[in-house]
Amino acid sequence: MNPVAVVIPAKDEEATIGELLDRVSLVRVPGHTLAPIVVDDGSTDGTARIARGRGALVVRHPANRGLGAAVRTGLRAAVEAGAPAVAYLDADLEYFPEDIPRLLEPVLAGRADYVLGSRFLGGVRGMSLHRRIGNYAFTALLALLTRRRLTDGQTGMRAFSREAARRAEIIHDYNYAQVLTLDLLQKGMRVEEVPIRYRLREHGESFVSWSYPAKVLPAIWRELRNP
Repeated sequence: MNPVAVVIPAKDEEATIGELLDRVSLVRVPGHTLAPIVVDDGSTDGTARIARGRGALVVRHPANRGLGAAVRTGLRAAVEAGAPAVAYLDADLEYFPEDIPRLLEPVLAGRADYVLGSRFLGGVRGMSLHRRIGNYAFTALLALLTRRRLTDGQTGMRAFSREAARRAEIIHDYNYAQVLTLDLLQKGMRVEEVPIRYRLREHGESFVSWSYPAKVLPAIWRELRNP
């Protein structure tokens, strides 16, 4: 069976990475196995040790470089491993690995190159009002720029065809969400959204803060100007 890569960026996620990988190991995708790739983005705890103990391929950044850089590294590792498709999800257990088959289905069926798992088509539990408003605002901006109907431009659960993973360019180390979608749609990749489940993380802290717009908006502008 062809191994599909599951890219998981992680920084100091020892409280969740073991459970996440245990649950990934129980997920079944017909005709394929799942091969987790954990990108340890400069963790100072036991994240890498736990991931290796669960059988994941661990690619380590010696120092923290940012989520965008971690996703870039993970996609490159998946392509180099020969994966025919790639699923991606955050390590904090806000997303359900049991939704991976639904996420991959449009790619494996040949309908899409790039799939966004939409929390707002699925079910959102516990998201704060300011986070919800921020998600709506950035998704509206992304939909305007791409002229596509999108419901969740910031989702931390996505899937890629091998071609989309190979051609993806992430110009921002801090984050990837908007610039990656703009990049792939500008390259003619077919996009689809599927509903996924979501719940607020119980361990650790999100990297998203009030400085998020100040860091992300210039990156969106750079991507739009990128030939």
